[in-house]
Amino acid sequence: MTAMRTPYRFFALKRSVSVALLFLLVAALLPYTPAASAADEFQFEEITLQELQAGYANGDYTAEKVVQAYLDRIQTYEPNYNAFTTMNTKALEEAREVDRRRAAGETLGSLAGVPIVIKEAVDMAGFPSTMGWAPLSKEKGGIQLIPETDAPVVARLKEAGAIILGRTNIPTFSNSGTRATSSWDGDTYNAVDRKLVPGASSSGTAMAVSGNFAVLGIAEETGGSIQNPAAAQALVGIKPTFGLVPNAGVVPLGGSTRDVIGTHARTVHDAAAMLDVIAGYSHEDPKTVASIGNMPRNGYTSQLNQLALKGKRIGLYGKGWRDQELTPETQELYDRAVSELEKQGATVIPDPFAGTEFAEFVKASGSVGIESVIYDMEDYLERLGPSAEINSVQELMDKTGQKPSIFDRYKEDMPDPNSVADLSNFVKIRTKYLQIINDVMDFYDLDALVYPQMFKETPLLDSKDNIGATTVSEINIAGIPLVTVPGGYYKSGSPFAVAFIGKMWSEASLLGMAYDYEQSTKYRVAPVLLGK
Repeated sequence: MTAMRTPYRFFALKRSVSVALLFLLVAALLPYTPAASAADEFQFEEITLQELQAGYANGDYTAEKVVQAYLDRIQTYEPNYNAFTTMNTKALEEAREVDRRRAAGETLGSLAGVPIVIKEAVDMAGFPSTMGWAPLSKEKGGIQLIPETDAPVVARLKEAGAIILGRTNIPTFSNSGTRATSSWDGDTYNAVDRKLVPGASSSGTAMAVSGNFAVLGIAEETGGSIQNPAAAQALVGIKPTFGLVPNAGVVPLGGSTRDVIGTHARTVHDAAAMLDVIAGYSHEDPKTVASIGNMPRNGYTSQLNQLALKGKRIGLYGKGWRDQELTPETQELYDRAVSELEKQGATVIPDPFAGTEFAEFVKASGSVGIESVIYDMEDYLERLGPSAEINSVQELMDKTGQKPSIFDRYKEDMPDPNSVADLSNFVKIRTKYLQIINDVMDFYDLDALVYPQMFKETPLLDSKDNIGATTVSEINIAGIPLVTVPGGYYKSGSPFAVAFIGKMWSEASLLGMAYDYEQSTKYRVAPVLLGK
C-alpha cells in the first residue's frame, strides 16, 4: 500500500467539442427528468456485511465495483466531512486481486472485499503516523514517521481480505473524547448533523462508517473514544475487555493499562464479525495472553438471536453508579429503552449500586491509568523500526522541538522512559473497581448493566461543551467491556444510545442482548450527507 492525501485523486476522461455538442443536441430532444443524486446512485448505502458477502457469492458484485462505488461516494462527500487523513491509492488494485482469487476458486478470508477504514492512531506499514500532531505532519512542515510494520490488528484484517480505503482523522494524540479540532487536519464533522460534535477520538472512523464511506471501521479507546463517537453518530461500537485485542503498534495514552482496539459498525452483527477477526492472543502484545480461554468457542456472533434478552436480569443506571442526573429528555428516552428491554423478556433492577459507595470511590480516585504514557510511547516509537525518523521519546522532543501535551503530567524532571512505570496506585484502584462491580452483579445475579450512553444530548461543534458520558472513565479503569447501540433520537435529531456493560470477557453475551434490542427497535436511520 502507498499513501496519498485526501481528497482522493480521480481522473476524468477528456471529451471533444464535437461529442459535447452532440450530447447537448440529444439531451435537448429528450424529455426532462431530474438527475439522480449521488446518494441515489450509491447502491450500497447501509448494506450489511452479510448482504455484501451474499452479493459476492452470487456474483452480483465484484470487489472492484464495490470499492469504486465507495471511493466515488468519498470523493463527493469527503470535502464536507473530513473523515480521512490518508487514502490507500492501491485499494482498487487490492480489490481486483480479491476478484481474481475468488474467480480462481481460492479460499478467501471472512472479510474478503469488504471496504473498511482504520483509525490514524493504528500503524499501517508505509503510511504516515502523525498522532494527529502538526509537528509530525509532512503537510504542515513536520517530520514524517513511517512505520515499517502493521499493527497486529491491521495484519489480521489484511489476512481476512478486507480492503482498507484509508486512515481516519483523530485529535492530537487522541486526547479528546468530544471533537477532532486539535488535529493538524482540522475538524471531522458528524455524519448525522454537521453542527454536532462527532465524538472522539475515533472521530473519522465513526463518520466514515455512519456516513457509508465504508462498511466497517477500527476505533480505539482510552477514555470513551469508541463509545462517544458511536453514540454521537448512531453506530454500534464495541469497547472490548482490556487485553482481548492486541494494541501493539497503536499510539498510546494508557497502552499498559487502558487502551483498547474495538470496532465501529452500523449493526451489531457486523461489529461482532469484525471483533472475531481482530481478537485474541498475539506474541506482539503479551497482555493478550489473558484472552486465552476467555473467548467464545463459536465466535462473537454465536449468541446473536432475538430471544437473547428473555429471562435476563439487567441493572439500571442510578446514583449508585454516578451521581449525575439525566436531562429530562434523556430520561424519557432511557425510560422507553427500559420498557423495550422488558418487552423482550428482561427483568430490570433499579440502581443496583445504591449503597455500595461506588460513585464516591470513583470520584475520589480520579482518572488513573495514564501514568505509563511516557514508557508506552517509548515502546511505540521503538516499534516503528530503525528506518523511522524518530525511535525514542527523547528524539521525539529533540527533533520536533516540542514537548507533547500528553507529557504535561510530568511537571518537572521527566522520568527515564526506559525505566519501569509505577502502576501500584492504578492496580489498587482497578482491583477495587472490579471487586465492587463483580460483587454487585453477583449479588443481584445480573447478566448486564444497561445505561444511557450519555446523560445529555450531543453538544454542538461550535460550543465549548464536552460529551456527557455516563460510563467514562469507570469502564476504562475497570477494563470491562461495553457495547453501544442506537436507541433513538432526541427531538433535535441528535442520536440517543444505550450501553450494554458486563463483566470481563462477557462480549459474546453482551452482543447477544444488544442484538436482540437492536432487532426489536431498529432505531438507526441512515444520515443524509451534504455534497459539494
